[in-house]
Amino acid sequence: MTTTSPASTPYSLTDFDFDLPPELIAQHPAAERSGSRLLDAGGPTPVDRVFRDLPALLQPGDLMVFNDTQVIKARLFGEKDTGGKLELLVERVLPGHEVVAHMKVSKKPLPGARVHMAGGEAAGGFTGTLLGRWPGEHGALFRFRLSGEPHALMQRHGHVPLPPYITHTDTAEDEQRYQTVFARYPGAVAAPTAALHFDQALLTQLDERGIERATVTLHVGAGTFQPVKTEDLSQHVMHSEWYNMPPETVQALARCRARGGRVIAVGTTTVRTLESWAASGETTGDTQIFITPGFQFNVVDALITNFHLPKSTLMMLVSALSGYDHIRGVYAHAVRNRYRFFSYGDAMWLTRNTAPRAGVIESNRHAQPET
Repeated sequence: MTTTSPASTPYSLTDFDFDLPPELIAQHPAAERSGSRLLDAGGPTPVDRVFRDLPALLQPGDLMVFNDTQVIKARLFGEKDTGGKLELLVERVLPGHEVVAHMKVSKKPLPGARVHMAGGEAAGGFTGTLLGRWPGEHGALFRFRLSGEPHALMQRHGHVPLPPYITHTDTAEDEQRYQTVFARYPGAVAAPTAALHFDQALLTQLDERGIERATVTLHVGAGTFQPVKTEDLSQHVMHSEWYNMPPETVQALARCRARGGRVIAVGTTTVRTLESWAASGETTGDTQIFITPGFQFNVVDALITNFHLPKSTLMMLVSALSGYDHIRGVYAHAVRNRYRFFSYGDAMWLTRNTAPRAGVIESNRHAQPET
């Protein structure tokens, strides 16, 4: 397991807060994937673009790395033997028809209890037997053995696990659009949202421009929405997610470095995978990497990402990559210019920088971004 957390940092949780008007939280995707807005924040002054302009920011020889995880229909509804309603959010599929899930219920059942999902077997649904907590007896998650193959049952009876800030129930549009066009390996309960902006026409343009593409897999967990509850960031326990670095991607990274190209991560999940691999040398496993300002990046040169929740670990990650003051200025520009935020929102282009930038907000960490 790869675990990297800040031993000490001059920043606290409050430093990553900002005011976000609720109406800027996107509830639906843009009409066209590549028609969303793109904030070019790779230089000292943000530039407003459209996402399909992205190839103009790239150079032949660059390597773009995508997360090819596939979102599963992980939200399931059912009831206990007593009739009490419950909801499961499957976090991970284990061998032997077992799953690990978050459970929302008024009173937790005891190990050995059966739950009846999607109406139970009598109504064409299925059952699950509670085996205990996970990963240990005091774990926050619950392990169930299902009466059938989990992926097939979720595909038939499950719902798209939309983020908590999207208020509508899932629809056919969500089933299509809360999924990348190149999703390959099922296992995520949240989309790698930066990659939602790519359509096949844009991918073809990248190929024509001489941009090499590679993939990693990180199954995004519900912990990505977990709030940080401690002001002292060194006390935060990062959630764990499974990743895989294919040998073809390791080879593509070596070729990119040899020709002097840039490694461009599409999404923070890709950043976490690449930097976990660089830190540990492990090509597959679980990672709890926690990237905050002061982190030494070993792989990623640039990042395409959406706009993130206040006080989130992802705000800390982008601040580590591009500089705390720069990100404050970028977010102030995005709010002022009515960019759409979070999973179905717009995107930004960031580059790795170590030198101070001119023309952005100077350090005043406890102030709100200007709007």
